Amino acid sequence: MAQIQAIKGFADLFPEDSALFLRMEQAAREVFPRYAFGELRTPLLEYTDLFRRSIGTETDVVQKEMYTFADSKERSMTLRPEATAGVMRAYIEHGVHAREAVSKFFTIGPMFRHERPQKGRMRQFHQINCECLGPREAEADAEIICMLMEFLGRLNLGDITLQINSLGCPNCRPAYRKILRDWLESLDPAGLCEDCRRRMETNPLRVLDCKVPTCRENTARAPVMLEHQCPECSAHLDTVLRHLRAQGVSFEINHRLVRGLDYYTRTTFEVVSGSIGAQGSVAGGGRYDGLISSLGGPDVPGIGFACGMERLALLMREDGEHFLSRPDFYLASLDDSCRDAAFELAQILRGAGLGGTLAFETRSMKSAMRQADKSRARFALILGPDELAAGTVAVRNMENGEQRAVSRAEAAGALKA
Repeated sequence: MAQIQAIKGFADLFPEDSALFLRMEQAAREVFPRYAFGELRTPLLEYTDLFRRSIGTETDVVQKEMYTFADSKERSMTLRPEATAGVMRAYIEHGVHAREAVSKFFTIGPMFRHERPQKGRMRQFHQINCECLGPREAEADAEIICMLMEFLGRLNLGDITLQINSLGCPNCRPAYRKILRDWLESLDPAGLCEDCRRRMETNPLRVLDCKVPTCRENTARAPVMLEHQCPECSAHLDTVLRHLRAQGVSFEINHRLVRGLDYYTRTTFEVVSGSIGAQGSVAGGGRYDGLISSLGGPDVPGIGFACGMERLALLMREDGEHFLSRPDFYLASLDDSCRDAAFELAQILRGAGLGGTLAFETRSMKSAMRQADKSRARFALILGPDELAAGTVAVRNMENGEQRAVSRAEAAGALKA
C-alpha cells in the first residue's frame, strides 16, 4: 500500500519547530495587551466575496492564490489567505463600532495561499496580526509600529530593518496613479515582465513592487508618491516619523513599498531581513481607512500589521536561539519492583509544578543516564531496590555530574532548589 504524504506546501511542525512558534505567541501575549489589544479568533473559512471585496479582484492573491471551492449548496467558500478581512467582517457583523470608539484586536493562526512553496513561504502558513480600528490620527500609526518593533525585539532577531512609505489617500492617489501610468507607458514594454505590463492598466502601483531585476532596473526613476501627495498626507507621515524618531525606532523610507493588497492608504510599512533569502519580509502592514465601509460597515478607519511566523522562525533559528523547553527530570526504575513508586513520584513532581519524563520500562543505570542526557533533562532521578527500601531517590545533576540521595518526600523541593 502506497504511503500517504503531506500535501505539498503543508508542513508538519515537530516540537523543535513548534517551540519557536510558541515563543512568538508568548511574546505577542506579553506585549500586545500592554497596548490594550485583545485576542480575537475568527473562522478559517469565509465566503469568497469577502476577500474579493476587501483584497481587490486585481491582486495576485485573488486572481492566482486563493483556495476556493463550492460547498454542497454551490456557495463559493475560501480558506482565508489573510486575517484582516475576517476581522473586519466580525467587527461589522457584531456591531462592535457601536460599543466602543476604538477597538484593538490581535489574531494568531494559519492562512492559506496556493503559490510555489519556498524557504519561509508555505501554502499553509501562520501569521500574527494586529488591527487597531477607530482612530484616524497619525499617533495610532506610530503606536502600532512601536508595538511591532517591541514585539520583534523580544525575539532577538538581529538583522531586521523597518521600511516606511505613504500611499496617499483617495484625494491625491488617483492623480499619482495617472502620473505613474503615463510614465510607465513611456517605457519600452519589452523591459517589463508580463505581470507588470498587465498591472500598468489594472494597478500601476504594483509595478513598483515587482521583484524581477529588469523591472526594478527599468522603473528605478519612476515618480514617487511622496512628491505627489496632498498636504494632509504629508503632515500625517511627518507626525508618524517624528514619533518614531523620538522613541528611537530606526527606519528607512522605501518609495517602492506599496504592499500587495488594495485596501492600504497613507502609512504603509514592512520589516525586512537580509538573512532569509529573496522572501525577506517578516512583517508588514499599514493604514486602511476605507476598508470597513467598502465591506458594508460604517466609515471607521483602521491600521494593522501581520507577521509571518515561518519567516520569523527562520531568523530565530539562525540567531542561535533554542526555545524548546528543557525538562526538569528524567525518572528511571532499575528494577520492576520500583515501577509503582517511580510512577507515584513522577506524579508528585508534576503536581509540584515540575516537568519531566518517566521511563516506563526498567533500565540499567548506564541506559538510564544515556536516555536522561538525550532528553536534555536538568536532573536524572534513579530509583532502585536500595532507594525503594530507604525511601529515597538518587538525584544526578546533569550539568556537573554530582549525585546524591534525596528523600522522595523532599524530592520536589530539592529539584526546585
